[in-house]
Amino acid sequence: MMNNKKPFKIIAASAIAFTVLFGGAAAIAPAQQASAATVSASSKASGIIATGKKYLGVKYKFGAKTGVTSSFDCSSFTQYLYGKYGVKLPRTSQAQSKSGKYVSRNNLKPGDLVFFYSPIHHVAIYIGNGKIMHTYGKPGVVISSLKSGWWSDHYKTARRVL
Repeated sequence: MMNNKKPFKIIAASAIAFTVLFGGAAAIAPAQQASAATVSASSKASGIIATGKKYLGVKYKFGAKTGVTSSFDCSSFTQYLYGKYGVKLPRTSQAQSKSGKYVSRNNLKPGDLVFFYSPIHHVAIYIGNGKIMHTYGKPGVVISSLKSGWWSDHYKTARRVL
C-alpha cells in the first residue's frame, strides 16, 4: 500500500505545480499585454512628435490637401502625422474631436489631440511639458504653450487616439 500512495503524491504535486505555473502565467499575461500596449502608444506618440517637429515652419494653408507636406492646415497636419503611424483620423478638427476617448486637461499625455474654440475648429498635438504642436496663420507649424495665454484661454477638450 505504501507504494500505491507514492505515485499519487507525485501526480498531485505535478498537478499543483502545473496549476501554479500556468495559472501564474495567465495572471501575468494581461499585465504584460497592457504594458506592451502602453509602450506601443508611447512609442507612436514619440514618433508622431518627432516627425511633426521636422515640419516646424512649414506654411499654413486653410483647406490644405491631405498628404501634401508643402503646407498644412491644423487637421490635415494631425491627419497626416497620425496616418503615418497607422491611426486613421477624419479630415476636420470637429470630426477629429469625436475620435478616440475623452481625456481631461490634467491627464494629458504626449500624443493626445487637444481642441480649441467653441464650436471646435482647431486641433493641436499635446507634446508634453505643457506644450502643443500645431499649425495656424503666419507662423505655420509651431510649438506653443498650453499653460497660459491665448491657447490656454481657448482650450475646449482633448481626445486620446493612441
